[in-house]
Amino acid sequence: MQFMKNRTTLIAIIATCLLASSCSNFDKLLNSNDYDAKFAAAMRYYNENSFSKAIQLFENLSLHYRGRDNAENIAWYYAQALYKEKDYYTAGYQYKRFARQFPYSDRVEEASFMSAYCKYLESPVYSLDQSLTKEAIAEFEAFAERWPRSTRMPEVIKYLDEMHRKLMKKDYEIAYGYYYIEEYHAAYESFKNFLNLYPDAPSREDAMYYMLRSSYLYAIGSREEKKRERLQQVVNDFDRFSSSFLESKHLSEAQDIYNKTKAELAKME
Repeated sequence: MQFMKNRTTLIAIIATCLLASSCSNFDKLLNSNDYDAKFAAAMRYYNENSFSKAIQLFENLSLHYRGRDNAENIAWYYAQALYKEKDYYTAGYQYKRFARQFPYSDRVEEASFMSAYCKYLESPVYSLDQSLTKEAIAEFEAFAERWPRSTRMPEVIKYLDEMHRKLMKKDYEIAYGYYYIEEYHAAYESFKNFLNLYPDAPSREDAMYYMLRSSYLYAIGSREEKKRERLQQVVNDFDRFSSSFLESKHLSEAQDIYNKTKAELAKME
C-alpha cells in the first residue's frame, strides 16, 4: 500500500515537472525573436487542437508580419483558431478584418461568410437585445449581394430566415407588452409597424386583433375633441380586420368592439 502511495506521488511530481518545463519552453518561444520557429509551433499547436497556445502565438506573429509575405496565413489561422476555441465575438472581428486587409485573397469569400456566421452564433434568444442579430442579418445580406452564386447561399438563406423569425417574435412581444401594461397608443403604433414589417407573419391575425383592441381602448380614453376621430379609426381598423379574417377566432370580440364604437359615435351625433 505504501509502495503504491509513493508511486502515485512520484508520478504526480514528474507530471508537474514536465508541465512546468513545457510551460517554460512555451513562454521562452513566445518571448523569442525566432519568428520562423514561432510560426511552425503555432501551426503545430493549431493542428494538434491546442488552440489557446496557437492563438497566443498567432497574435504575437501578426504584429511582426504585418504587411509581409506570411501575413495572410497568420491572419487566417488566427481567426480560425479563435473560432475553433469558440471565441466567436473575437473570431468574427478577425474574419472581418481579414476580408478588409486581403480583399483579393482566395479566402475572402469564406472570411466574409464566417464573420457573419460568428455574429449569428452570438445572437441571443429573442427576448434579449437583438443588436448582434441585426448586424448578422446585415452581413449575410451583404454577402448574398456580393456572392449570389456562392455554395454557402443555402446556409445564408437558412440563417436569415431564422433570424428574421427571431426579430418578428421580438417585435410582436414588444407590441403585446405595451398592450399588457395598458399603453394603448404605443401598442397600436407597435402593432401597426409590426404588420407593415412582416406582411406574412403567422401571428398577423392576432396582431391585427390586438391593434383593433388597442385602437378602441385608446379612443374611449381620449379627450372629447379627439374622440370622434379616433373612434372612426377603430371602425376603419375593424373593416380591415374583418375583411382579412372572415373566420377569425377573434371575430365575435372584434364585432363587439365595432358595435360599441358605433354606439359611441351615434351618441356624438
